[in-house]
Amino acid sequence: MLAKKHRRSHILLFVDGAGNHKCNDLVVPDNVTLQPMPAYSPELNPQENIWDEIREKIFKNYALKSMDEVMDKLEEAALYIERNPKVVQSITSFPYIVKAA
Repeated sequence: MLAKKHRRSHILLFVDGAGNHKCNDLVVPDNVTLQPMPAYSPELNPQENIWDEIREKIFKNYALKSMDEVMDKLEEAALYIERNPKVVQSITSFPYIVKAA
């Protein structure tokens, strides 16, 4: 879908080490290049910090008994992220990048 939407562009897509990014059957369109990130480099993958926040604030140490409970918690997590943009910014920003005034 990304490749079709931007078919006139070449897309450099950075991927982490997740197993579904390494599938031998994955068909990568001609206008997309997958670039693996170095292992153990969370500073290059700030969404991992979002998952840490969600685990700490929403999932805690719950033992969920059904997929419905998991889905409810995921919805709660999505709403938490949506309602707290400053938290998201603070945990995904690079403090050494200074914005031009």
